[in-house]
Amino acid sequence: MDSDFTPDQEAFRKEVRHWLETNLPDDLRGRAFAASRADHEEVRKLRAWQKKMYEGGYVGIDWPREFGGRGASIVEVIILYQEMARAESPQIVNRGGVSMLGPTLMKHGTAAQQKRFLSKILSAEEMWCQGFSEPDAGSDLASLKTRAKHDGDGWVVSGQKVWTSGAQYSKWCMLLARSDADAPKHKGLTYFICDMDQDEIEVRPLRQITGEAEFNEIFLEDAYIPDENLVGGEGNGWNVAITTLMHERAGLGAASAITVRRELDELIALINERGLAGDPLIRQRIAEVKIGVEALRLGALRALTQQMKVGIPGPEGSLAKWEWATVNQKLTELAVDVLGPDALVPESEWAYRFLRARANSIEGGTTEVMKNIIAERVLGLPRLR
Repeated sequence: MDSDFTPDQEAFRKEVRHWLETNLPDDLRGRAFAASRADHEEVRKLRAWQKKMYEGGYVGIDWPREFGGRGASIVEVIILYQEMARAESPQIVNRGGVSMLGPTLMKHGTAAQQKRFLSKILSAEEMWCQGFSEPDAGSDLASLKTRAKHDGDGWVVSGQKVWTSGAQYSKWCMLLARSDADAPKHKGLTYFICDMDQDEIEVRPLRQITGEAEFNEIFLEDAYIPDENLVGGEGNGWNVAITTLMHERAGLGAASAITVRRELDELIALINERGLAGDPLIRQRIAEVKIGVEALRLGALRALTQQMKVGIPGPEGSLAKWEWATVNQKLTELAVDVLGPDALVPESEWAYRFLRARANSIEGGTTEVMKNIIAERVLGLPRLR
């Protein structure tokens, strides 16, 4: 692993920095959490920002050129993340479509599906959500019960999904359903592209501890999906879903390390402002977080180096997910301790971050599941059962 950047990569950095300085709207600076706050007007602004980035050539830059990307390397993606963090730009709002569904369609989708969906994913013209988890099938995803039955030239799907981020403003859902009840649980699944704009689908918000409804439940009652929206072949849903899940955590460590490092600098400034820089316990906790941030950064670079060698994300992304959750929770806990009673003010940004961070060890795979994946697939330890 070489952490130095080439002259061409530094030239790309200058290009990105200049573009962001010229184009980022003032009302979006410092809005790193804007997408998670699930406000429709906020999402409208973020969609317009993603479209502007897309028109500038800065969305999906690692996608092949034939699919609308720049064919950029992972290193250039990291540079883009770094410069967006430096400029205090929010991340792209259609991340599920760009980071998860896009690579899935490029590998498993038909030419017609690629032509129909990919460009509108990049521009945020059409928003996407992920219909995988269910009340009884989260960590054990293959146990899902949502059923798909073939009917004429399409499928009717009935069931319930949960923890569906952004479903309230998404046009499409990457949906995993059981198409063969008699097959082994990993073999009877099929992956669909489901149109959310139909009466047979109800989206119910789930109120979070922050007071917002970022996540949702989805109830499907004979929702219709045409045959042409099946991805990867009937009964091959598990293999297609694995592609989606592997890309879900790819790059997470690098992007998260940048964001957490910026927030750590904000916290240190707050500590200095409050005259607490000499407190030995606070200094110890700051050092612990700083070590964690650096370990996250280096681990992410190592995982991305491996990805560059083999061409696809590996299980190391689970390690970054676990590390990020731990570090971010420690960071926000320290922040509210520093603020004391001021952290109880509803308008406190640090109070919001603290409350939102509680989900970090659950969303995208619980920490316990991440540890199992790391033990079995990274360390090669035997399975418990």
